[in-house]
Amino acid sequence: MGIYRLFDNLTRYITEAVVRIFGPNDDAYPAIGVQPFSGEPLQDNGRTEW
Repeated sequence: MGIYRLFDNLTRYITEAVVRIFGPNDDAYPAIGVQPFSGEPLQDNGRTEW
């Protein structure tokens, strides 16, 4: 009975992982598109190296 339960748990664990990876996307990002930059540009301090 222990081997059957172990095999069942292992199969369920792997199946849930596969469903989560290949299932539908559940991200809740708003559909707002790309937003333009509205901040202040970096001030030039004369350095050319980063």
